[in-house]
This record gives sequence, structure tokens and C-alpha cells, in this order.
Amino acid sequence: MDSKDLAQYIEATDRISQPWLLIQLRLQKLKERRTTMSPEAYTKAIAELYEDLMNLGQWWVGREAEVFGTQDHFNDRI
Repeated sequence: MDSKDLAQYIEATDRISQPWLLIQLRLQKLKERRTTMSPEAYTKAIAELYEDLMNLGQWWVGREAEVFGTQDHFNDRI
């Protein structure tokens, strides 16, 4: 899936507010531009994406069903 398809999916499913998908879109766009970038610029951009991903933290904890559309069955298995 290229960045255009991914962007259309995000828009069509009204998931623009889901930050991990936006990071995935940024990563796909970066991969598509890689051949036009210097290795240093690409490495810097990857580092920035990684930092943004890590800054998301665990904001979804306690909201799994709402955010991911699933229910947390972890406690049922303990």
C-alpha cells in the first residue's frame, strides 16, 4: 500500500485522529522519498519518527475497545 492508498484509507475510515496511523503514513511517505534523500537526511527523519512514536506513550491504556475496536480479554485469562 502506498502513501496515497494509506491516506485514502485513513480518511475513508475517519481515523485521522489516530496518531499511530499518521506516523505510519509519515513512515510510508519517507520510504517513498528515500532514494531522493541523503543517508544523513533519511537517518535524521527516521530518528524523528521514532521519537514521535515513543512520545505517544501508552495513551490507549484503558481505552483499548474504543481505540482499537476490540475488547481487552487479558484479565479473563489470568
